[in-house]
Amino acid sequence: MKPAINEIPLPKYIAIEGPIGVGKTTLANRIAATFNYDAFLEQPAENPFLKNFYRNPSQSALATQLFFLFQRMQQIQDLKQRSLFENVRVADFLIEKDRLFAEVTLSNEEMSLYDKVYEHITLDAPSPDLVIYLQAPIEILKERITKRGNINEQYLTLDYLERLNDAYSRFFLDYKSAPLLIINAADINLESNESDYESLVTMIMSNPKGTNFVNPQPSII
Repeated sequence: MKPAINEIPLPKYIAIEGPIGVGKTTLANRIAATFNYDAFLEQPAENPFLKNFYRNPSQSALATQLFFLFQRMQQIQDLKQRSLFENVRVADFLIEKDRLFAEVTLSNEEMSLYDKVYEHITLDAPSPDLVIYLQAPIEILKERITKRGNINEQYLTLDYLERLNDAYSRFFLDYKSAPLLIINAADINLESNESDYESLVTMIMSNPKGTNFVNPQPSII
């Protein structure tokens, strides 16, 4: 019989990562509900430059990335302060993700300026106890982005998604800052398929170490 959740030494800070459309926020909310965690989510709607970025990336890229960087660092600071009172949380981002997006969108000159800011304000960002990296091919990402119907996101090109996907793959190839679950999110449904989701919960409860690959069989929905 599977032990009760409150009997298992669970990670206190879980971060979920992956490219646009892969299902980070949906999974973060479900994990929060399962483990009674505090969900700590990105707020892209608050970025006043994002709408213009989708339509004209080169014109608004630097402002968009700097806004996200400051926003995420403020969230990290809030997380650190609230940790005095709340022991467990799940986030749908790593602070390092912002630099991945910057590498894809900024010119060399803009990247040089961005790096100076990034290095100055991210020095004390805490590391998660567990990172879940959701992978999916470009076609799946584009399909899910289209399905969720965000008008601005419809401007995202396949080339942009491919470069972003490649940046994530390179980043997590040698990631050692926390235990890592790399999940093939193309063939599973962590939102509504109970078997797929319960398998993930079991892995989280197993207190994984190092890098772990999860490649389940396709779900029957």
